[in-house]
Amino acid sequence: MRGKGYQFVDFPTHADIYIINTCTVTKKTDYQSRQLIRRAKKVNPHAKIIVTGCYAQIAPQVIAEIPGVSLILGNVQKQQITDHITNNLGDTSPHIIVSDINQETRFNDSPLHSFFHHTRAFLKIQDGCESFCSYCIVPYARGKCRSLNSEGVLKRLFMLSESGFKEVVLTGIHLGTYGIDFNPPFSLLKLLQLIEKEKPVPRIRLSSLEPMDITNNLIDFLSTSEIICPHLHLPLQSGDDEILKRMNRPYRSSGLKKMVKALVSHIPHLCLGVDVIAGFPGECDHHFSNTYNLLETLPINYFHVFPFSKREKTKAATFPDQVSSKTISNRSEELRNLCNSKREQFYSSYLEKRLKVLIEGKRDRQSGLLKGRSRNYIPILLEGPDRLKNQELEVAISKVESERVWGIRKE
Repeated sequence: MRGKGYQFVDFPTHADIYIINTCTVTKKTDYQSRQLIRRAKKVNPHAKIIVTGCYAQIAPQVIAEIPGVSLILGNVQKQQITDHITNNLGDTSPHIIVSDINQETRFNDSPLHSFFHHTRAFLKIQDGCESFCSYCIVPYARGKCRSLNSEGVLKRLFMLSESGFKEVVLTGIHLGTYGIDFNPPFSLLKLLQLIEKEKPVPRIRLSSLEPMDITNNLIDFLSTSEIICPHLHLPLQSGDDEILKRMNRPYRSSGLKKMVKALVSHIPHLCLGVDVIAGFPGECDHHFSNTYNLLETLPINYFHVFPFSKREKTKAATFPDQVSSKTISNRSEELRNLCNSKREQFYSSYLEKRLKVLIEGKRDRQSGLLKGRSRNYIPILLEGPDRLKNQELEVAISKVESERVWGIRKE
């Protein structure tokens, strides 16, 4: 957008145009998007407000009813946002431009973002999901699986390296399906092997992989990789077989146990995180206990807890035996407390051990110290001058207190 004369300002600075890129994973994110729109309008009542992203894709009419919205763009139209803004700024009423996302069959090959003030870049290489888990609205917002070809991936990785990035996170809506839309198919494993061979950047991180996409061949590759960070995040969602079936998840607890143990035993220093949903319809105390016990006993280091959120269009929204909000809240709190305990235990296991830490571009607000992440995703604080930013250092872990970890630089 800078090339077309636009100047970026930090929100909530007074601006002529506000672009709200929305999420719709839960009802809470929908609410937050609506609040952000109203906040922007309050900052400048005369501003043009552009709303795009997943919430705009599935609920454009709802957004159009919010006072102050000028333009609503779907996920496809988002890629040409500057053109749409230029062509529609004169409109006095909300203008909706949202196409049928399910008709999209090609990956949108958009330019790279600049990632201001960041040490870590994000590269989307896959879009869409066709799993249709019973609780999930994402397939309706993102459409069919589509991938960026391997040549395009490597080209962008080299460009990011030339821009000074030492770590790139490969992202996707269902990353494990990378390349299934090609003829012939080209798997994520083949792409990672190609990246390993070329080594365009020192560190590659995977955003999230579904449990059913973890194969023995992938585990073997990750166990010896020099640039793929030993950090995986899996959308586990539940540890109870009956609930997993109702969720339309294609695995069961016995397979999860076997897979997690294989990952931890084969990949050195692996940090393993998961997503878990609390209070799915029909989840009784027994089902919840199965999930809690699975998370407690397995070598999982942290988890993101999502209270169940009823989403229109999904099957789970119509399921009987909806769990009460109070029960969902209590179970979410139990899981978060367990997460805090397991995360601190994982961090403490590295006391007096050395890790390679990539120093970020901004210092820690609370302490003023440098901050960075180890390859296995441990956040670490340490003393040092600004010249160490965006450098990978060897650091010895000296202290752990809850979620905060301190280290000492080793020459």
